[in-house]
Amino acid sequence: MFRGSIVAIITPMTEKGQICRHSLKKLVQYHIHNHTKAIVSVGTTGESATLNKNEHHYTILSTIEFADGKIPIIAGTGANSTSEAIALTKKLENSGIYGCLSVVPYYNKPTQHGLYQHFQAIAENTNMPQILYNVPSRTGCDMLPETVIKLSKLNNIIGIKEATGDLTRIHKIKDHVKKNFLIISGDDITALDFMQLGGDGVISVTANIAAKEMSKMCRLALKNDFINARLINTKLMPIHQALFLDPNPIPIKWAAWKLNMIQYNTLRLPLTPLSRNTQIVLQNALQQADIIRNFADNNDIK
Repeated sequence: MFRGSIVAIITPMTEKGQICRHSLKKLVQYHIHNHTKAIVSVGTTGESATLNKNEHHYTILSTIEFADGKIPIIAGTGANSTSEAIALTKKLENSGIYGCLSVVPYYNKPTQHGLYQHFQAIAENTNMPQILYNVPSRTGCDMLPETVIKLSKLNNIIGIKEATGDLTRIHKIKDHVKKNFLIISGDDITALDFMQLGGDGVISVTANIAAKEMSKMCRLALKNDFINARLINTKLMPIHQALFLDPNPIPIKWAAWKLNMIQYNTLRLPLTPLSRNTQIVLQNALQQADIIRNFADNNDIK
């Protein structure tokens, strides 16, 4: 269920900054249509840091509603407070989500023992499947493979989104965890290499606007057809790179708006609009990968 291309979906907003249900429904239908394996709702790309608790819950429930059982929804439930992460997780029990993505606590910079206790406490307070999320560039704290291995022994911790871009970590983790423990890339640029080394897929930013291509690339990679997978990835590489020239999700939201996937390119402070220079680079990348033409020529978006 969680192997292949999983999208870290953006949270579309109205011109006044409210959650835009119309655009969210359109995005969910796009991913169903293009065979994305699952949707992560209100992760980092979904602007979890700028949504209040009610909006956070509402957006996830709306995503579940629009999915209508046709695509699994993973809820972003991480927080830098253990009690808050537990509360977010428990509030979504019996909501229809298939699991939770729980980020390493940010700003606090806990020890490895603190990280273990944080995720252990969450796991012990719910039966929901938990996917760990390690992204030290965002959190200021790196969860080391030894801690992941120790956490993998807890029954409902089923995998990790590893977003360091460090490919050596795959086997450092994979060689010491149970066979079905998921190791998922959180970095589009290195995702194909990650899968070639034994990873299970990617939680992708690029998939927001290239769902069909990312789905096909991952499907080929998981069948060990890396020659054809790499042809797709090479075409997408300028997009992978351009989407992180400005802080995520600024570029991906601009691209989704440019492709008419969302009605408004609305961000909340402290996020600010995409710089003019990056607009030019990203526009060229979209054209180079035929993403703009593909949207003009077919019915990818219902």
